[in-house]
Amino acid sequence: MAMKQQQQTGSEAAMEAAEETSTDIAVIASAASVALSWYQFFVRGDREMGLFVGLWPPTILAFASYYNQRRIEEAVKSVGPSRIRESIEGMLSSR
Repeated sequence: MAMKQQQQTGSEAAMEAAEETSTDIAVIASAASVALSWYQFFVRGDREMGLFVGLWPPTILAFASYYNQRRIEEAVKSVGPSRIRESIEGMLSSR
């Protein structure tokens, strides 16, 4: 019974870490950048500026991904290696 509670606690911690690392702002900024790029390229006819602004979304998403990976890494480190080992052993023993 205690092992099941530990697994639930670990699952809840994983869900909390996933929720804390959302990239909603980065996705919105990237979509706005694409819209601005299209506006510059097609409406204003400034092709150079449209291409320049069009390069922003991958950069924004790359920074957001890096930031999220760092936060997840910190969350995993805070759990500690012994709890991770216990979780893996529990999963393998239930097979």
